[in-house]
Amino acid sequence: MRISKIIVENYRSIERVEVIPENFSIFVGQNNHGKTNFFEAIEWFYNAKSSKEDEHFQRETSNTISVEILFEDVQESDINKLKTEGNKTKIRTMLGTNTSFSIIKKSPDNKRSYFVNEEDKGNPSGLDTAINEFLPKLEYVDTKLRLDDVSKYKDKNPIGTMLSGVLTTIIENSQDYINFKVTFSKLFDSEESEVRQELNKLGAKVEIYLQKQFPDGTKVKFTVNSPEFTDLLKNFETTVDDGVETKAEDKGDGMQRAIMLSIIQAFADYRKEQTGGGTFLFLIDEAELHLHPSAQRALKKALLDICSTDQVFINTHSSVLVVDNHELQKIFKVEKENKITNITGVGDAEKIDIIFDLLGGSPSDLLLPRNFIIVEGRSEFVFINTVIKRFYAEKYRGIKIIFAGGDLDQQEPSLLAVHKLFVPLAGSDNPIYKEEAIMLIDKPNSEQQTKYNSFKSGYPYLFTNNQVFELTSETLEEYYPNGYKKTKNEIQVDKKVSYAEEVGNKITQAQFESEMKIIHDALEAANTKGFNVQ
Repeated sequence: MRISKIIVENYRSIERVEVIPENFSIFVGQNNHGKTNFFEAIEWFYNAKSSKEDEHFQRETSNTISVEILFEDVQESDINKLKTEGNKTKIRTMLGTNTSFSIIKKSPDNKRSYFVNEEDKGNPSGLDTAINEFLPKLEYVDTKLRLDDVSKYKDKNPIGTMLSGVLTTIIENSQDYINFKVTFSKLFDSEESEVRQELNKLGAKVEIYLQKQFPDGTKVKFTVNSPEFTDLLKNFETTVDDGVETKAEDKGDGMQRAIMLSIIQAFADYRKEQTGGGTFLFLIDEAELHLHPSAQRALKKALLDICSTDQVFINTHSSVLVVDNHELQKIFKVEKENKITNITGVGDAEKIDIIFDLLGGSPSDLLLPRNFIIVEGRSEFVFINTVIKRFYAEKYRGIKIIFAGGDLDQQEPSLLAVHKLFVPLAGSDNPIYKEEAIMLIDKPNSEQQTKYNSFKSGYPYLFTNNQVFELTSETLEEYYPNGYKKTKNEIQVDKKVSYAEEVGNKITQAQFESEMKIIHDALEAANTKGFNVQ
């Protein structure tokens, strides 16, 4: 059984998002854009018994929080892992012959509704209990979680659950433990035991005083129940010897984080070997926190191992956790616009932009794409990336589009900005892209002509080497195909970017190649001049 869809509505900055996750889902975005809000919405689905005002979208309690999760690929083995026959029967009755179901939880009553083939199954008595055991177990490692929250024995935390499963099997079949229980019983239950005799004497004394108040022959006997192995672990703690043996929670933040994640990995490894126990959903907030890049790579490998049976969602600012592909991996970009969070899946064509952004948005930080196309404004950036995604995802893979200023939150459409962006790529002491980088610029207006002439004088080889492509119009909007052209006065400045995305999604490949030939030629040049990637 796995989660195949999550829909969140009206939770904090999220008005509505729909996510189709993979077994290993990576959520990437800048700070305060809503990555943690998405994770906390899932936690709300699992655990919340109420909803606070600040959890509602725009802090309006009239905005009903709703989280819907679709589960699919239910196997008979998933049902057989339930502990009681009653729970197995309830799940089989709900599903019938189906292998998928969905659950919707809403405020203000914070109750769940169950659906199979869009048929509302209601919430019959006892179904919640069965569902709680049946659902993938949630383990949420947020940035506020401390090591002592997971490394000390508690029934419901990872180490407690792991030890429960391990020790139930090991201890209850251990002859030493069996002998211990026999000895314990003799010590506290046998009438021949000195301890039992002393407890009986104490009970008799209490009886004397009790019968003065209740003279009806009230009896008192002190008993000591045989300890369960969970009782024996109440003083459980984790120590680490890295030259000096100390409690794990006294180590540095990096070590604590690594131990905490290692416990979860060991927990998942053990679970794979168990005959019982359901699947798990791990949410890990800022998975790279305090970890060296080499440790991040090792963590990703370990988490991918977990994903053969369970699902892992991480949010991250680390390019290390994003850069390598895997068949079980899917990347999501989390962006906030006008205070509203959006989450969209990212393919290989857009992945290079994700890495570029994570590394600071500077060419000097970028991990060597095949080539660059430098454009003036964000409209060109959005339009060209949209067209590449639709028509040329494989052909132009590894070509990075960057716009003047080099910052995805700014737009500085001028030749001076293009010049500044070009310098670290090709005009530096180590000009890797000197003969590769392509520039796409608007036709200079009268005010820009002087700067343009100066630029041509400073970099004449760019023009002799056909690395500069100039539009026949002063704006991208005027260069769109027939039916999409806009004059300067026909479109507001703040609408240019959204219009660029709209046109990029509507025009045909034939229109782009024939009516926007200069941009297509620029892409072809970048592809031809770019470095080869095996």
